[in-house]
Amino acid sequence: MRTAMARAYNGAMEQLLLLGGTGFVGRNVCEALARTAPALRVVVPSRRPERAKRLAPLPAVRTVRADVHDETQLEALLDGCDAVVNLVAILHGSAAAFERTHVELPRKLANACRARGVTRLVHVSALGADANGPSRYLRSKGRGETVLQDAGLQLTILRPSVIFGADDRFLNLFARLQAFFPVLPLAGAKSLFQPVWVGDVAEAIVRCVLNGDGGRSTTGFIVECAGPQVFTLAELARRAGRWSGHPRPVVALPDALGRLQALAMELVPGEPLMSRDNLDSMRVDNVASGTLPGLAALGIEAHSLDSIAPGYLRRR
Repeated sequence: MRTAMARAYNGAMEQLLLLGGTGFVGRNVCEALARTAPALRVVVPSRRPERAKRLAPLPAVRTVRADVHDETQLEALLDGCDAVVNLVAILHGSAAAFERTHVELPRKLANACRARGVTRLVHVSALGADANGPSRYLRSKGRGETVLQDAGLQLTILRPSVIFGADDRFLNLFARLQAFFPVLPLAGAKSLFQPVWVGDVAEAIVRCVLNGDGGRSTTGFIVECAGPQVFTLAELARRAGRWSGHPRPVVALPDALGRLQALAMELVPGEPLMSRDNLDSMRVDNVASGTLPGLAALGIEAHSLDSIAPGYLRRR
């Protein structure tokens, strides 16, 4: 059944470039677009498009091999596109990696948009983004926003809290850890979060892109995407353990010990479970300010964590 949003969509937009479309949020955006605007062609670049198997059943989605950090390739990807959604982000890395992903890529994207005459951009940032924030992640996110705001584009910025869903690396991580360990030592246990369901974030992106005349009704908006409930990190970890059937004691670590734990995790090969920069980010509560539009401004009633997460964690 087509949604009211689908009935309202006038089909003026023909092709969309979706950066980061093979990731957790991106896959949900592709599925939401397929439901709402099935005729809209969606171009999803990836350096490894063979990994985008879950997008294969969506006939309007085309994955192409490309490096979006290459300015020439990025500009070519914009051929025939009416709008762009940027989801590319990292949670861990060096200062140079954050700068490359969160600041330089938006700058390259803005330049490419101007060169190809594409004016409409929806950019996904993060709650707490601030050029003067306490972490490299938040500072780079804030600078990336500024780059795009100064570019003269028809820009909408979405700032989500931590995003949960069936394939998340957040609650699922807590569930896995408690399945294997008798106790969960936790840094930043008192930090506050307002987790938002990935389906609601995807719907928000779609509404910003398609609503009204090419999404222009949200041009200039900064939208805070947050759920209806606020939790401490410890409360979220306990819920993940209980819902997955492996409840364990959660032990809050003092700040100094938490940073030592994060340092040890950074030294392990691969992406760390927690970094010191993550802890720095958690010095700012990851909750909506209430001074900016939220999901309700887009006509979305946010789903609660308690109504969604038990269903997918119970299957673990």
